[in-house]
Amino acid sequence: MKILVIEDDPAISTLLSDGLSEEKFLVEVAADGERGEFLAATNHYDAIILDLLLPGCDGIEVCRILRSSGIHTPILMLTARDTTADKITGLNFGADDYLIKPFVFEELLARVHALLRRGPVMRDSKLELGHVSLDITGHTVTVGGNPVDLSAREYQLLEYLMRNTGRVMTRQQIADQVWGSEYDPLGNVIDVYINYLRNKIDTHPQYKLIHTVRGLGYLFKSKPREVRSGYAECFAIC
Repeated sequence: MKILVIEDDPAISTLLSDGLSEEKFLVEVAADGERGEFLAATNHYDAIILDLLLPGCDGIEVCRILRSSGIHTPILMLTARDTTADKITGLNFGADDYLIKPFVFEELLARVHALLRRGPVMRDSKLELGHVSLDITGHTVTVGGNPVDLSAREYQLLEYLMRNTGRVMTRQQIADQVWGSEYDPLGNVIDVYINYLRNKIDTHPQYKLIHTVRGLGYLFKSKPREVRSGYAECFAIC
């Protein structure tokens, strides 16, 4: 899952980025309101953590612009202002929750999970295909009932593929949704991480899950390892 942090304090944004990354979220950071509003409007995020006091366009204005543009991504607003009026203003302009600075990271994490559970779209708590099961709430993966240790990026890649089971996902789609602005188009990081996943989760002796679709991208689908539909299929999906 992807989270956008819009926060101008480097210490707080680093704390949030590091902490959420350890919880296997993909995190992008914007240091001002204009950049944050642009990223939120042009990318998909599962939640936004938004500081109220930002240089230029403040958090209230960012929230207002996003909601008026039809973007309903859950927003957790952060502020050092502990007043009822400020809370009401933020909530009235579309924030879903409000957290006062200084805060304990564990509380912020609990609030993020609460926002993810309630919207904007209902999510299944578990994704399963064949011998692989991914628990979205607990951020855990089992293969044949046995837990498998994945890095944060491996988990994000697997979740994205499983959410799109049966669909060919291009490298660009994977790059946008799993790596975001960190993606280097000159590298082969996607192929490397696909190989990592194959070694860890695509281990069933009879069925294969991660397929390379030549010239397009990758397909997550349970298929017999034996080629049964002729020589041509070997070159289309393998």
